[in-house]
Amino acid sequence: MKFRNRKFEWLLVLSFFILVQQSFSQNFLLPALSSTPNYNSNFYKDSILKDSSSVFFTDKQRKNRIKLVAAANIIGYGGALVGLYQAWYKDYPQTHFHFFNDNLEWLQVDKFGHAYSAYIESKASMELWRWAGVSRKHRIWYGGLSGAAYQTAIEVLDGFSAKWGWSWGDFIANCAGSGVLVAQELLWDEQRIDLKFSFHRVNYPDPVLHERANELFGKSFLSRMLKDYNGQTYWLSANIKSFFPKSSLPNWLNVAVGYGAEGMFEGFDNIWEDKNGNTIDRRDIPRFRKWYIAPDINLTKIKTKSKLLKTVFFVLNSFKFPAPSIGFSKNGVEFNWLHF
Repeated sequence: MKFRNRKFEWLLVLSFFILVQQSFSQNFLLPALSSTPNYNSNFYKDSILKDSSSVFFTDKQRKNRIKLVAAANIIGYGGALVGLYQAWYKDYPQTHFHFFNDNLEWLQVDKFGHAYSAYIESKASMELWRWAGVSRKHRIWYGGLSGAAYQTAIEVLDGFSAKWGWSWGDFIANCAGSGVLVAQELLWDEQRIDLKFSFHRVNYPDPVLHERANELFGKSFLSRMLKDYNGQTYWLSANIKSFFPKSSLPNWLNVAVGYGAEGMFEGFDNIWEDKNGNTIDRRDIPRFRKWYIAPDINLTKIKTKSKLLKTVFFVLNSFKFPAPSIGFSKNGVEFNWLHF
């Protein structure tokens, strides 16, 4: 539905806020507050240091770092939830806890968005716990489950809102996003496959569709990026060198598989009411899924000593690098010279 589409905008914004807040905290704020050199930090490399690295910490130093990281998580997640409630939920009527089945909406593009949000939140949190010097098992589970936990808190708010309801589809997608991170850490001690996001602005030359897009998705580029599922692509981006360490390929080269959809102007089908109350039936417009394959760049594999660049690369690595792609759909095969 329209309202759930708008709420998803806030979810993505808050996910990016948490990612930036926690990556900045680990690379700048927390080291400044800590009296111990950051020997254990592996924020930039995506590979687990041996637990023996913790010998650089005394018990007191480790406890201080854990307290700082716990505070950063509470401030980040707590502040985001309060902000979301104030900006969105408080203006809508509340009711008893209930459920809402939205699994068929938007050809599940929104579910990929939930998984992506949980993944990047979990990854940022895990890197903070790594910096704190906690054991491998604890940092994987503390950080890995934090994204799903935060998204679940949002689902609870949905459950008490008359406009929405608890969505099992959203909950499963949230757990899947965090699960991708946890599974890779347990299996490989690194993130060989990253979840990424890209967006291209879709033009709607049909006057009726143009008006509908402006009403539903907004007019600005940022609004369209957050709301228009027709222009969003979610990617699984695999680092080739991680799977084939003896190859001569560069460390930063990835190959990515993406998912998106087109032709969507309402959640379930293309029927809606305009601002005058007239029913618009555009079921003549086909709604269809699209799959992509494209090269990508893992920015965190680019070596630098700059803390600022490490933070920038970590955040930007959540987005798919623009590159040519091959698309597959029921309409056949297409080639895109530059896929955003």
